[in-house]
Amino acid sequence: MSNRREFITLLGGAATSAWPLAVRAQQSAMPVIGFLNSASADGYAVMADAFKEGLKETGYVEGRNVAIEYRWADNRNDRLPSLATDLVSRRVTVIFANSPSVAAAKAATSSIPITFMTGDDPVRLGFVASLNRPGGNATGVTILSGALAAKRLGLLHQLLPHAKTVATLINLDFQPSERFQADVESAARVLGLSIQRLEAINEREIEEAFNRLAQARPDALLVGPGPFLDSRRDLLVALAAKLAMPAAYETRAAAVAGGLTSYGASVADGYRQAGIYTGRVLKGEKPAELPVLQPTKFEFVINLKTARMLGLDISPTLLVLADEVIE
Repeated sequence: MSNRREFITLLGGAATSAWPLAVRAQQSAMPVIGFLNSASADGYAVMADAFKEGLKETGYVEGRNVAIEYRWADNRNDRLPSLATDLVSRRVTVIFANSPSVAAAKAATSSIPITFMTGDDPVRLGFVASLNRPGGNATGVTILSGALAAKRLGLLHQLLPHAKTVATLINLDFQPSERFQADVESAARVLGLSIQRLEAINEREIEEAFNRLAQARPDALLVGPGPFLDSRRDLLVALAAKLAMPAAYETRAAAVAGGLTSYGASVADGYRQAGIYTGRVLKGEKPAELPVLQPTKFEFVINLKTARMLGLDISPTLLVLADEVIE
């Protein structure tokens, strides 16, 4: 019984003034979208499909009336500047960038329109002047990944009221991770929990982190936000199951894959909304005048099948609170 994600409606109506004539002339032929993403094509295929679904809602279909140049960094953020420069050199019509890629796209061009899907505050990062009036050449969607840490830990604590120690797994290549960790540690002090911090920026380090978990045996695991960890959800769920360790994640997809629980905005719907914005920019609207979208609803998912396998008794109160219960 998953609920459709809802985003803030645009303030004051959408601006329809066109981009400069040079951009409009470029659009007389089939426009080209530069798709810049820090993750891998296999790990984030679902997100790419969601982006294309948003495009379709504005009348653009890949291969029919729009082309997409994909650039995947395969979780190597050091590759992003050169990939962004390559897209600019190809004179794409608009660039879509995910969280770690936006800075590279902004550094590569101040004239090509940029749409983004980020988990951080785009104002704080300097991507836009304000959420309502972005200014410049960029706008998009933010899902506030790092800002939900305390809520996610609180829900995990309700699921496991007798837990004393919770491990966190974060990827420091993803900027919101530091805020996530700080908020978790602050919330843990209030809840009387001890936090064990683990880090991973590649699959080898994920394996090493779980080896440490096997030795330390905390009561639960809280997986941090970001494209890399989300794109490795199947591996994380499998390793947690091997240790019979309750684990909480950011995205619904992780709970569907077998994780105990998830809480956050829908990443896939964020990509769909970014696809819609990209289509609107292709039609001539200015990013400077398209307000950054924010989620107004967050989904709390419990995988009851996983809970039973872990021998957990979930209270009726939490089951009622959940937006979705996977049997």
